[in-house]
Amino acid sequence: MVGGGHNQHRDLCRQCFSQGPTVGSIEDELGTQFGEGPQATPPNPMVVVISGPSGVGKDAVVKRLLEVRPEIHFVVTCTSREKRHGEKEGVDYFFVTKNKFREMIDHNELLEHAVVYGEYKGIPKRQLREYMEQGKDVLLRLDVQGAATIRKILGDSAVYIFIVAESERGLVERLVERGSETHDQLLMRVANARKEVARSNEFEYVIENAAHQLDRSVSRICSILDAEKSRFHPKRPNIL
Repeated sequence: MVGGGHNQHRDLCRQCFSQGPTVGSIEDELGTQFGEGPQATPPNPMVVVISGPSGVGKDAVVKRLLEVRPEIHFVVTCTSREKRHGEKEGVDYFFVTKNKFREMIDHNELLEHAVVYGEYKGIPKRQLREYMEQGKDVLLRLDVQGAATIRKILGDSAVYIFIVAESERGLVERLVERGSETHDQLLMRVANARKEVARSNEFEYVIENAAHQLDRSVSRICSILDAEKSRFHPKRPNIL
């Protein structure tokens, strides 16, 4: 009787197929139901590090990237230096006293910190934790040394992108055109830029930001981020 009932069920399914298969008829034939949940694992929030030599256009790249990907949180660093004209608290930097900064160091509140020209500068862990817990990617704009420090802390769990100009001459022309440095300062920046470009092999990705090609540069960065989101074994940064 049991075997006969099974045969009748199978014959009924075959009749359904003869009239054209449906999802329901396939479920009946297989004796199971198809799940409706997502098959892709939700992507983990990422830590994205963008670096490059002075004059290459990091600020412009970051600004445009945040315009086209507003869901990314740009991490604002803390500094002990005085606020400059036009700078905004919480937008350009978080401005704190040296004593407050030392307290943050003592309480292990910073992912990374350094002394730059006699002033403290550092990355608050709280910002990264807060936004990553919301599932948001976080973006850090750092010099090469800062990026190296982050790599020591996070290893390969972050995404490291290095920005270059179309040529060394193109980079120097930009530095000259912005007119914000003396001759000696320009020589120092060019020397530093050469050292930094020589370390571009420490990064996973190198993006050319050619003159007047900002949108193309940002589009390539977006492609990198999309590819990273599709990893079968995603990166899992751990902010202690």
